Amino acid sequence: MTTLDATLPARGRVGAATRSFLAIVERDLLVIRREAPSFLVQTLVQPLFFLFVFGKVLTGIGSATPSFGTILLPGIVAFTCFLTPLQAVSIDLGRDLGFTHEIDDRLLAPLPNVLVALEKFGLAALRGLIAGACVFPLAYLVLGSGYHVRTDLIAEVAGMMVLTALLGAAIGMLVGAAVPITQIGLIFSLLITPLLFTGCTYYPWSTLGGLRWFQVVTLFNPLTYAAEGLRHAMLPPIAGHPIETLPMGWVLLVLCGSLVVITGIGLRLFQRRVVS
Repeated sequence: MTTLDATLPARGRVGAATRSFLAIVERDLLVIRREAPSFLVQTLVQPLFFLFVFGKVLTGIGSATPSFGTILLPGIVAFTCFLTPLQAVSIDLGRDLGFTHEIDDRLLAPLPNVLVALEKFGLAALRGLIAGACVFPLAYLVLGSGYHVRTDLIAEVAGMMVLTALLGAAIGMLVGAAVPITQIGLIFSLLITPLLFTGCTYYPWSTLGGLRWFQVVTLFNPLTYAAEGLRHAMLPPIAGHPIETLPMGWVLLVLCGSLVVITGIGLRLFQRRVVS
């Protein structure tokens, strides 16, 4: 299926595609604004309880060190930025490619099919960024005096959040294009919990030295690199000592490489589903 008339001049095709793409983006942004309250509630309930139970309750009763909330926060930001777009685009794309066929209207617009997928990909990543940004004021309210985030690497924090949200959206696009909507719930059950608990969300990677086999396992989880990158950018020295994290060179290499590979596979699977 192609949606661009080959008889149109090149400039006309580009103009028509641009107008159609912007119209789709505008429509979806309107939907995001209208659904903002429910979106924030659904997205922030999980980080709220993670921060409250692990960062406030456990430290308050002495089951965790007072600095645990500070160490936990970058992992929660990473997990929120990662999970929100993954779920959003996989469910949305799976539904549109499945029983609703709502995506057919977009495929008939005068723009390349790949831009339809990239628009969903980009809007899902935006949702992840918004959700991740909202974790900071939430953490400030919950952790109180236990909230400590360095402010000299804000650009690095923002860059890591963007990479994390894009990677989550890429994996979501891959899942949505490859898995029938009836099976996505099962995939989430098999995917989310291992990602959470092997992604260095609750602990720095360097502290796993005593469990070397598990430390190696965590290196196969892209969330590990997102959490470690955000720890590098967010954590101030604790008790006068900086927290050791994975080298940023490896973090960026794995995140960027995974993003390129997974996005390419996801777009190819999407094209295979919609082109007939």
